[in-house]
Amino acid sequence: MKGIVHSFQSLGAVDGPGLRCVVFMQGCSLRCAYCHNPDTWNTSGREYRVEEIFDKVMRFRPYFGKTGGVTVSGGEPLMQWEFVAELFRRLKEAGVRTALDTAGIGDIGGARAVLLSTDLVLCDLKFSGEQDYLRYSGGDMNKVTEFLKLTETMRIPLWIRHVVVPKLTDGRDQILKIAFMARQYSNLQKLELLPFRKICISKYEQMDIPFPLRDYDACPEEKIQILYKLIEESR
Repeated sequence: MKGIVHSFQSLGAVDGPGLRCVVFMQGCSLRCAYCHNPDTWNTSGREYRVEEIFDKVMRFRPYFGKTGGVTVSGGEPLMQWEFVAELFRRLKEAGVRTALDTAGIGDIGGARAVLLSTDLVLCDLKFSGEQDYLRYSGGDMNKVTEFLKLTETMRIPLWIRHVVVPKLTDGRDQILKIAFMARQYSNLQKLELLPFRKICISKYEQMDIPFPLRDYDACPEEKIQILYKLIEESR
């Protein structure tokens, strides 16, 4: 079985617990206004066999320790769910912890197949309402909530992530709604607020496409800490 891979990160520290080998899959149906990897949108790229990826990531196994492992990200990995499901199956057989970094968009049956061999899900909850989901990402929020419910049903530990964009997704009511939505899932382990950055602008320029949020400010770390405090006080 073959899959189209965009790139690899040998020892990532922000895509799940511990040190992880991250596999970035090619292809995504969303067009998020703050996407920092527009070069993963299309479905063209180098093909790899599952065995090639397995052998590649296993070279880093000594660094995984007690909490690390392999994260498959994107793009949107569920666009190539058959490949990811087989890779995760092989990794689980070898005793390697697996994490799926996803927007929760894709075939729900395919998602179920992937989750059978998934130890942790990191899912983006991009906006707090259906209209903003459609306007700023082109996605269907109902599909995301369907996926999140599936992770709960299958009892897969869940981290929900939310990108904080000043004057777009950082409003008090929006943040509290995101926190409320996240807490509805009994398998939730963590809610992560990720600061919006603009280092991706050069990619948009190279691809000769406009960056929708060029005129928005990056999010300072101080803002993230204020919002975490807001969430904690709302409990």
